[in-house]
Amino acid sequence: MSNTIRLGGVPEHFNLPVHLAKERGEFSKRGVNIEWTDFKGGTGQMAKALRNDEVDVCIILTEGIIKDIIHGSTVKIISQYVITPLIWGIHTGVGNTLNHHANVYDKRYAISRFGSGSHLMAIVDANSKGKHLSEDQFVVIKNLDGALDSLSEQNSDVFYWEKYTTKPYVDNGQLKRVGEFASPWPCFVIAATDKILKEQPENVIRMLRTIHDSCDSFMQNEQAISMVSKRYGIRLEDVERWYHSTEWAIHGWVSDKMLKSVIFNLRKAGIIGEDEKIPELIWKR
Repeated sequence: MSNTIRLGGVPEHFNLPVHLAKERGEFSKRGVNIEWTDFKGGTGQMAKALRNDEVDVCIILTEGIIKDIIHGSTVKIISQYVITPLIWGIHTGVGNTLNHHANVYDKRYAISRFGSGSHLMAIVDANSKGKHLSEDQFVVIKNLDGALDSLSEQNSDVFYWEKYTTKPYVDNGQLKRVGEFASPWPCFVIAATDKILKEQPENVIRMLRTIHDSCDSFMQNEQAISMVSKRYGIRLEDVERWYHSTEWAIHGWVSDKMLKSVIFNLRKAGIIGEDEKIPELIWKR
């Protein structure tokens, strides 16, 4: 029987604990072979890969995978991953006349995909301010590189992406940040296909224990800040702020209240229907 689990996530600093565990051979010590895939297109791309059996497990935005499970994806949340909110930077092109968060809601939004974090969070933000976004306001740009081109050419006006990932582009003058928005819930969970949960439940548990142990170690590591700065090209002072405002899960517990909050906001934003049936979201083991 295979001991390989195909694990994916965004190529960003949040996932460094997983990469460190892999580099140190910690998964192998527990008898699990992890094959990692970077998903530059974010949550929408990962949700599609999970549906298409191209990957077994993803570290993915909470609201995105909950939406996808409700819409029929045969996936379960198996753990929280980052238990603090994600801080979304709200960006525009440097040549754009847009200068304030309050003025974004009638503009054209660059999104990686429909159903992605950049799409869902823009809607949740607008809804929290009593605003409504229409589908024709969204311009699909696939990933961060696509956003840089689209905003520069003013084919779109506004783009939501994790604040510290885009900070180097703000610093070098490629992007202009006009505001920030914090997700109203813990930002990342770990989700797995029903198929891998049925075929390799013990290996999934070993994988989770390894991730949780590595996250715990990372939060105690005095070198973590300098390590992130060097690996991801983010200024040391920015990494310090990010690191000291971020907490990783060290166990598999998932908050029912958190799930209710996400579902409430998704309904209010019209992303899921008011009467839409909510399937089992969590892996019961």
